[in-house]
Parts: sequence; C-alpha cells; structure tokens
Amino acid sequence: MYLVVGLGNPGREYEKTRHNMGFLTIDYLAYKLDIDVARDFKKALIGEGRINDTKIVLAKPQTYMNLSGISVSELMNWYKCAPDELIVIYDDIDLPVGNIRIRERGSAGSHNGMRSVIYHLEIDDFLRVRIGIGKPENDRDLVSHVLSVPDDEEFKLLIDSVKNAADAVELIIKGDIQKAQELYNKKPKKQKTEANEENREEKNEEQASAADTSQ
Repeated sequence: MYLVVGLGNPGREYEKTRHNMGFLTIDYLAYKLDIDVARDFKKALIGEGRINDTKIVLAKPQTYMNLSGISVSELMNWYKCAPDELIVIYDDIDLPVGNIRIRERGSAGSHNGMRSVIYHLEIDDFLRVRIGIGKPENDRDLVSHVLSVPDDEEFKLLIDSVKNAADAVELIIKGDIQKAQELYNKKPKKQKTEANEENREEKNEEQASAADTSQ
C-alpha cells in the first residue's frame, strides 16, 4: 500500500495559496482516481482507493501546516505503513515556479510542515514530491508570499505542476520511480544566474542532509 500525504492548511481562505500545493495535488489525484477524500480520521481528511492492485490512502492533514507530522505519524502507525510506502507532497520556495523535484530522502529545508513530519516520524528516508513556488524578492515577505494567492498567470503554472506531480505519484506507485524522476525532475530553461542559484541551493540541501545523517 501507499500513504500519499499532501501538506497544506485547512480552511477556505487558504485553498488557492502557494502553501497549499500539497492539498491541491491530493484533490487532483482524488479527481483522477475517483476517490472521495472526505473521511475525518487521525486529524486528517482521507480517502482510500487503488491504483491497479495497489491500495492507496490519500490524506490531507487538518492540523495546520506546522503540526502536519502529528497526523502523518498517526496515519503511519494505524496503517502500519513502512517508510518506503509514504509519499509526501509539498510546496518548496527553493525551487522556481513550475519545477518539481522527486527525492527519496533528505532534509526538510526551510519547510515547517516537513520539519514536523521528520520530527514526529524520526526518519527522513521517505519519498517526497516538491512543487516549486519560488521566493519573494524580499525574504522578509516570506510568510505573506507562501500564504497569498498568486496571480492568474502564476497560478496556471502551479496547476500544471500539480498535475505533473499527480502523474509522478501514479508512476511511483506503479513501481517506476526512475521514470517519474526522468520525466518530471527536468528543469525548465532559465537564466544562467537562476540556474547557478538553484545548484547552490541543492548543494546546501545535500550538505544539510548529510549533516543530519551523521548526527
């Protein structure tokens, strides 16, 4: 089985914000797979279904972002889910808008929801699908950036990313993570300075992950 968790904040005021890309991906998967994600269970809204012969549970924690790990931990324990049966989907300011990254382990970076998940599970070797939402020009505007609704042009790019993330999750569950990475980890064309900045960010993340592992 697979437990597929999208991170976000409950409430209508957060529905289309950048911080809710995980929720939107779960909604799109639910639509594609005809799964009703409406059961209130273990501090989350969940729905159960199948992809081929594999059971899947789609979940949207209702604890608010910073406490996401409480719900994920309870769901993992209830379903007796192994780390390699968990997929977490979330927004990432360290990726440009439109980019997706599929990783099998790593640090939480600056994402408080992922920090909560790793803290409560006490592991970081589980699959994650990161959806880029970009950074604001001024880091002091970070909270308003992630909790605000993007303009129509940006939102269209984000919805395209949500659809790609959902397709990637399906490939992973069907047993082809390598194909998912080859298809969706590609970077769109960008200016050289942007590419260099992202390379530095990925290097910093890998170093942080290595430091976490050594402790």
